[in-house]
Amino acid sequence: MPSTLPGVPDIDEQLGSSIVERLGAIEERLRESVSTSDEMARWTARHLMDAGGKRVRPMLVLLAASLGDVDADGVLDAAVLVELTHLASLYHDDVMDSAPTRRGTDSAHALWGNNVAILTGDFLFARASGLSARISTEAVRLHSATFERLCLGQLHETVGPRDADDPFEHYISVLSDKTASLLALAGELGASLSGAPAGSADVMRRYGEKVGVAFQLADDVLDLESDAATSGKTPGIDLREGVPTMPTLLVRRRALSASDARTLEIVKRLDGDLGSDESLGELVAMLRADPALEETRVLAQRTADDAVGILEELPAGAVRDALIAFTRTLVERRR
Repeated sequence: MPSTLPGVPDIDEQLGSSIVERLGAIEERLRESVSTSDEMARWTARHLMDAGGKRVRPMLVLLAASLGDVDADGVLDAAVLVELTHLASLYHDDVMDSAPTRRGTDSAHALWGNNVAILTGDFLFARASGLSARISTEAVRLHSATFERLCLGQLHETVGPRDADDPFEHYISVLSDKTASLLALAGELGASLSGAPAGSADVMRRYGEKVGVAFQLADDVLDLESDAATSGKTPGIDLREGVPTMPTLLVRRRALSASDARTLEIVKRLDGDLGSDESLGELVAMLRADPALEETRVLAQRTADDAVGILEELPAGAVRDALIAFTRTLVERRR
């Protein structure tokens, strides 16, 4: 019988109910984790948290922990830890990308300026670090290594590939560091803290690395297909900031060997002035109709299939089935 697990249909009812109940507890802990007597930080730190979100990373912690004892010490703290780290990275990302909105509301830097947004992200990282210390020294090690990868991923995205680098390999490495690393941490912590069967934590780490890339490739599609009302973000905002995505990389590669007018026009617009909403909207419309969008969708599905293949190493049962459903949901979502 299907559960009511948010965004993940058709999983075991008992398992789904268990996770839904704990997600509620995690929401309470998230708010407790950023409580402070500082009036400014109290508002800024809860801004994106109160805007909602899919809570993908806490959900993965709980699914992985369900391979063992989901009520084991540290599991809920780990779920809060990964979500706080994710939220902190969003404050920084929005400054880097000059994003005007996030989750259907004004971004923090649009409301309070870049400095406040960056310092709020730092505040959340500090609170996340405190949680990792409460869990274990191993959690501190894993979290710090993930934090390093988040920073390096943003750095490499900002600087771009060197002349000798393959742009596609560079892009996938950025996705691995900026997105997949935190999903890998979520899976590994959930399995290890719950006392899951030997080898499960390694499986969940490798799974997180793969599904994180698939998740971001699917996001590249959504960034072009969705509208601001459903996604909470301005479509094509990465285009305006010159941030590479898989569809634009595919178009640029095609332009090296193809001379069709449409491909060349898209590249011209990618390199042109996208300051106006009209020019950005026209480019988004062209990319929506370009084969590169479907190529990216297929690549996301193929990467998700690889993630599911890793899950086959886990014992058969409700948890593995739920993780497979979770994978499909991440890649096939429409917002």
